Amino acid sequence: MKISKKDALTWFEFFAMLPEEEELLPQQQELALATFAQIEDAVDARNDALMAQIPGLKTLGGRTFYVGAEEKFPRGCRSCLMGTGLTAIRKTNRCNLQCKFCYDFGQMHSQPPIGEGLWEIGGTRFYERDLDLLLEVYPKPSGVSYVYLEPFMEIEKYYGIIERFHKAGVHQHLYTNGTLCTEENLRALGRAGLDELRFNLGASGCADNVIDSIALAKRFLPYVGIETPMTPEFYEAFQRKKDRVLAAGLDFINCAELHLNPNNLDNYAGENLYLCRMGYLSPVWSREITFRLMKQAAEEQWPCAVHDCSNHTKFARGLNMRAKEGGWFGASSYACEFDRIPYEYFLPILRDESFRFLTEEPLPEGFRPGDIVL
Repeated sequence: MKISKKDALTWFEFFAMLPEEEELLPQQQELALATFAQIEDAVDARNDALMAQIPGLKTLGGRTFYVGAEEKFPRGCRSCLMGTGLTAIRKTNRCNLQCKFCYDFGQMHSQPPIGEGLWEIGGTRFYERDLDLLLEVYPKPSGVSYVYLEPFMEIEKYYGIIERFHKAGVHQHLYTNGTLCTEENLRALGRAGLDELRFNLGASGCADNVIDSIALAKRFLPYVGIETPMTPEFYEAFQRKKDRVLAAGLDFINCAELHLNPNNLDNYAGENLYLCRMGYLSPVWSREITFRLMKQAAEEQWPCAVHDCSNHTKFARGLNMRAKEGGWFGASSYACEFDRIPYEYFLPILRDESFRFLTEEPLPEGFRPGDIVL
């Protein structure tokens, strides 16, 4: 069903008025799915046109795209997409910043603690002394990552576990906003054996002290890069600081397509949003910013890899993870983060005259506005 934009708007205005507890009827669901498909097709066409303008665009087994030298492609991402990663290790339930794009926006004060002396690995709580047992029982993962929320709030607790995984030969990367980095703690991470440090440069608005910490981290760690959601604010700040950032010696820039959940959605109300594969909900401009940066990097020959960490990439990640876990054919962890799709947030894109569907057809009988849908 190639629903027209006008008909889609009419129906979505109706869906937006329904009580939250009221489910759509089957024919109404078809209308909603047809609309999401039309929006996604139009977004994909725009993205394909942008990708075609990027010289030297490369792919990692069809699972993601990047530009730059292959040896600069982040090893943690390779583990995530091709190996047996990504195993997330959780410890710190606090952060010193509050970013509008954060998945936990507005909920920082209510994040549950992991537990004194405990680490959450694969959904199970372990003491550091349990790692020998864990590595004995399970096949060694190709990589692990330290997430949730800002590890440098208590980074001294991380050195021991990093050292244990390093001795086991497991690639490790850690995320930080970079504002609490010092020469002392970066040196200690290097001694412990951390392989890769990723700075969310957008969290600080490309602050000079964080850029300086990127350069400092390169003195002690094998691989250092940026991973941040692509937003207009980040793009503008990055362009102002581009030369200084690139001079810091980073290995890669992971351009994360911003995806939204119930916590941060209201921060982007009024933006043009799309639903990717009925899973992640994202602003249309986020991946477009990625392609602008990739094109610029290729044309200016930046000394780092620039990676399209998109919803497509995360879909491939989910397939790889489930396949490595022995899941059934086609199993994936990729899913929508909303119990009920927020139809009202798609009204802006349906009202945007500059956003056009690729093809449109009249609705069949029984689906037209005014028909009784049973």
